[in-house]
Amino acid sequence: MTVRVRLAETLRPHAGGAGRVELDLAAGATVGQVLDALERLHPAVGRRVRDETGAVRQHVNVFVGSDNVRDLDGLATAVPSGADVSVLPAVSGG
Repeated sequence: MTVRVRLAETLRPHAGGAGRVELDLAAGATVGQVLDALERLHPAVGRRVRDETGAVRQHVNVFVGSDNVRDLDGLATAVPSGADVSVLPAVSGG
């Protein structure tokens, strides 16, 4: 199945400038498997998205469609074929 990963502007330099990466994964892939494949393709992106334990960094949000995976099953969230997965560093300020 094909999954499109959309990267925020701040991550694009670490993915060769790509704003979108298409990954071919086995049916039934999870967010964790999507991030594993993304990291194999672009290791610098992987280091910025997950910490040394493999957890999504606190300041990074991952969405499947419009749903934040923190509100679903985290890294175990199933990703439907053709889904868009968005990786967005949190923005804060005042």
